[in-house]
Formats: sequence, C-alpha cells, structure tokens
Amino acid sequence: MAQQEIQLDRERFCCSICLDLLKDPVTTGCGHSYCKSCINTHWDHGEERGSYSCPQCRKTFSPRPGLVKNTMLAALVEELKKTGLQAAPAYHCYAGPEDVTCDFCTGRKLKALKSCLNCLASYCEKHLQPHLQSALLKKHKLVEPSEKLQENLCSRHDEVMKMFCRTDQQCICYLCSVDEHKDHDTVTAAAERTARQRELGLRRQTIQQRVQDTEKDVKLLQQEEEALNASADKEVAESKEIFTEMILLLMKRSSDVMQQIRSQQETEVSRIRELQERPEQEITELKRKDQELKQLSDTEDHYQFLHNYPSLTPLSRSTHSSSIRIRPVRYFEDVTAAVSQVRGRLQDILSETERKIFQIVSQVDVLLPQPEPETRADFLKYSQEITLDPNTAYKYLLLSEGNRQVTYMRVDQSYSNHTDRFTYWDQVLSRESLTGRCYWEVEVGVRVRGGVGVAVTYKNISRSGNSHECRFGFNDTSWMLYCEVKRYNFYYNSIKTPVSGPVSSRVGVYLDHSAGVLSFYRVSDTMTLLHRVQTTFTHPLYAGVRVCNYGDTAKFCKPK
Repeated sequence: MAQQEIQLDRERFCCSICLDLLKDPVTTGCGHSYCKSCINTHWDHGEERGSYSCPQCRKTFSPRPGLVKNTMLAALVEELKKTGLQAAPAYHCYAGPEDVTCDFCTGRKLKALKSCLNCLASYCEKHLQPHLQSALLKKHKLVEPSEKLQENLCSRHDEVMKMFCRTDQQCICYLCSVDEHKDHDTVTAAAERTARQRELGLRRQTIQQRVQDTEKDVKLLQQEEEALNASADKEVAESKEIFTEMILLLMKRSSDVMQQIRSQQETEVSRIRELQERPEQEITELKRKDQELKQLSDTEDHYQFLHNYPSLTPLSRSTHSSSIRIRPVRYFEDVTAAVSQVRGRLQDILSETERKIFQIVSQVDVLLPQPEPETRADFLKYSQEITLDPNTAYKYLLLSEGNRQVTYMRVDQSYSNHTDRFTYWDQVLSRESLTGRCYWEVEVGVRVRGGVGVAVTYKNISRSGNSHECRFGFNDTSWMLYCEVKRYNFYYNSIKTPVSGPVSSRVGVYLDHSAGVLSFYRVSDTMTLLHRVQTTFTHPLYAGVRVCNYGDTAKFCKPK
C-alpha cells in the first residue's frame, strides 16, 4: 500500500512529456504543469503550424502564451527528491511506441524488462518477480524483450516449437515430430542450435580473419597513400624550386643582355657626340666668317672696303667631310634574332623534357595490375562509348548511326581537307582518348573477300601518304586485329601473327592502360580470348577501324 502511494505521488509530480520528475516546473493557461524545457521544445515544433496546444487536454493557444513557474510544485519536487524517489525502479518506466510492453500490466503499460521463451510473454520488473523467485519458474529461459514471441508457436498445434526437422529445414513442435514429420530426421532445437553455433563460430572466424586481412590491406593502402602524397609534395616543392631557379636564371640572362645593349648604346652614342662636336664648331666658325664677309660686302665706302679686305683670314681646310663615314649597319637587330634562336632551342628542349617527365609521371602506379575480367558482365563494367571522328575518315568511308558506324562506299564522300585525315589508307579514328581500364565492342560486317581491322593507336600516327607509318598494325604506334570471313590475324610493327579460334561477328577490346594490357575477344555466349598484348603504353590511345572493301562495315556498339 505504501509502495502504491509512493508511486501515486511520483506520477502526480511527473512531466507527461518526458515521464520523469518535473524539472523547473511551469504551468500553462489550462492548469497543466510540465518541465519548462519540455513544453518549450514541444511548442517550438508547433511554430510551423502556427498553433500551440496542451499535450494533455489539447487546448490550443494563440499567440504563444507565456509560462509561469509553479513555485509550489518546484518545492514539492525538491522534497520528493530528498526522500530518494528520484531513482525510480525500472517498472515505473512507461513503454513508448518503440518499446516492448509488459503483457501483464493493465492500463498504461510499462516497458518489458525480459521475455520468457517458455511462457511466450514479456514482463516488466514488477511482473518478472515470480520468475526470479519461484523455483519452477527459475528454470524458464529469459531473454531480452522481444516482439516476435508468437512466431515461436506452431501454427497447427499452438505449441512451442522446440524441435527442428533437418529434412525440411524448419522448426516444429513435438506433436509435429510424431505426426507429419515422424519419418524425418528431427532433433531438438537446442541440439540443432549447438551444431549451427559451431558452424557460426567457424564462419565468424573466417569473417574475422578476412576483416583482419582487409584491415591490413586498408592500412597498407593508407601507408601507400601517405607515401604517395609525401612523395608528390616533395617532388612538387623541389620541381618548383628548380623551375624558380630556371626563371631567375633567365631573368638574370635577360638583365645581362639588356645591360650589355645599354652599355654599348652609351659608348656608341658618346663617340657619335664627340664626332658631332667638331663639325658643329666648324659650322659656328664658318657662320661667323660669313657674317664678316657679308658686312664687308655691304660697305658702301670703297676706301673702307679696300682697306679691310687684305685683313680677311683665309678659310681653313675642312676636316670632317672625308673623315666621317656612316656604315649601313642594323644596329642591335641581330641581338633579337640571337635571342629568338635561343628561345626556339629552349622550346625544343622543354617540349622534349615535358614528354619525358609526363611519361615518368604516368608510370607511377602503386597497385598491382588488377585481374582481367572473365564474364561479359564483368567486362561491361568498364564499357566505353566510342564515336568516330569525321575529320580522320578516309574519303570513301561513310559515317552513320551517330558516327558509330562506318561503311566503305564506291563514291568519294567529299570531305573537306583536314590535317587529321588519312589520305591513302581506308581508316578512321575515335574522338575519345582511352586511358585507365576500358572495354568496347565492334560489330564487324565482312563480305567474302573483305576484311575489317579493329585497332588501337597513339594519336601521333602519321596520316598523309601510303607509308607504313600511316597503316594500322604496320608501325610501333598501333595494334590491329584483322577480321576476315574465316580467320583472324594480328598485326603489330609489320609482324603478322595468325590467331586461331572460330570467327564471330562481334569483337570485344579490353584495355588496361596503366598495366599495359590490350586484349581482343571473340564475343558470343562466352568471352573467348583471341590475342593479348603486354607492353608499356606511353600516351593515351585511340580506337580505330580499317574497312578495306566496298560494302564492308564496322559498328561500335552502345554499352548495355
């Protein structure tokens, strides 16, 4: 009775939102009390709807009302806390929407503390006491609260399923084992659990071992990533420093050249000005003498004219007319030509070193080559959609199907002139460059005497003329599988390699650029390897086809 009164007292001073003793209790206009933080949070969520309601009586308020502290309740709650009621037993915790409820509580149900597999019921702490105290009930199997207890009942006999039929691989009750399962291999559920528990243990060991192995791989990859980043950062910093030194060196050389030009300019200008002084003095002297002669000439007195005439000094001999010779020079224009020549040589050096540097950078690969796919579904994970470049097409090749199909025609297609176009060999290249792991398929249409070459090549393959440098498979920049009606041949650097195996109208091409793997497959119900190349690719590749005879076709298939 005292316990019920204590529980009643506690419930009276509990917040109906958090179900705990009131903290900083406040009262709404309808008279109900809540924790200040609980009701504020509840009303904050209601702001979106523009209404504020009491969680108990549902009375609505508008606008949001002010909250007043309930000093009397606050004092009573503090008194209750002093009596030790703040640590309420678990059976006073009410069940929420996601909790398993006690099957024996009436009214508002409490959260279940345990479920019994024998009784197929769940109990709060209060109703669980008999299972903890009774010698008979202590033998029952208690587990964590579960909502699936009824699934343990046999739907036919309404009995707990304590048996397992290995023949049908299902749980059954004892009546089932002597009825429709009587001739089956049956054991107790506990025995089957023990056997499967051992299997589970082995599987867990396998999983844990795989986890450990995978964690080692992850750690190794993390270490590789850190080492790669550190190496890249170091090389970027050092390369930047070297390029900065080169820039400073060029700036120093530029300053030296400018200074040398200015110094020579000053020297030559000084010499010119020195030479200029003497004729300028002579001009001044000559003008003075000319003025004297003019004055004498203008004298009207004959006596004075004749008297002064003998005193005129004779003209001195000119010294500049024959000594100064202006040579037809270009001054400093040759300096610009020399600097331009240096620039050209520097550009050549930079272009060559850039190619080598990029080649070295592209070869950085910390991972081992990935295994080649086996099934067509695996290959299609790396599908690459290919379209053909009209600017590369030989003049008798017609492109169609969105530039995915090429057909050899009898009529010149009147393509415009372009530096990328093949002028002699009946070939065409893709628009897309190919790096990484790629896969594509080509549908080949070959007449009796025809042939279609499925190729890959570097972009720098020659285009003009009939030399082997322009022809797929006849140089060291391209690889080609040549498909005829009854046979295949592979070509590289003018070497022909016969390829055995039945002919198919569809050829698959797999490229792993970083691993240097290029493989050609016969595509049918299965993937049949025709030829594999293992090399080192130094530049991005491009897909290509050669269509040799009128009416032959090649079509790059869309990935599916």
